[in-house]
Amino acid sequence: MRVLLVFLLLCAMAAFAVWRGWVDVPERWNPWAPLDVRAEPNFLTAYKLSRLQNDPALCDQVLSSSGLRFSRQADSDPSARCPLQNTLRIQGGDVALSSSFLASCPLAVAYALFDIHTLQPAAQAVFGQRVARIDHLGSFACRNIYNRANARLSQHATANALDMAGFRLADGQRIGVLKDWGDEGNKGRFLRLLRDGACKNFSTVLGPDYNAAHRDHFHVDMGRWSVCK
Repeated sequence: MRVLLVFLLLCAMAAFAVWRGWVDVPERWNPWAPLDVRAEPNFLTAYKLSRLQNDPALCDQVLSSSGLRFSRQADSDPSARCPLQNTLRIQGGDVALSSSFLASCPLAVAYALFDIHTLQPAAQAVFGQRVARIDHLGSFACRNIYNRANARLSQHATANALDMAGFRLADGQRIGVLKDWGDEGNKGRFLRLLRDGACKNFSTVLGPDYNAAHRDHFHVDMGRWSVCK
């Protein structure tokens, strides 16, 4: 017990020294440094993402290096059935979008991480080229899960979820979740790399293997639960 207490005390002292800046630690290993979306995600990434939910200024700072084009949206009335707080409209960037979409700050940053660390590496590995556009089915929808009257609000109700349906390569080739998930060649391999990689960027990832409702898209969100199916 005494050894454990000494260990915890030393950990606390080390954390305090880092927080005060007395010890020089690389930013990616410093829990109080802003998240750098270009750096490889690590065990601190989820914590740094959680800090963005109620800090619009920090959110904008993090996204400024992401390559995304975005505009900040006015907060809605907190008493609304589906209130939107610290929300952005994502308009594209290095990767074009089928249309702009609303996103909570954590979702926007996770999307940037997905683009940099999962989407483009997978496209280069399988096809030798980059993804130029994402086709999606939307993000914000003020509704319960599966539109059931007795269900809880969906993550879509707070713009904390996005449904991605297809990916267009630089040469114009399209890979669609509905059409190509069962493909045994490169398209199917690519989609499985995306699903598996997305699970490291988002809290929840649901695709065709989950149920029929997700047969044509990947649902990704930044909710409380961690699910990868």
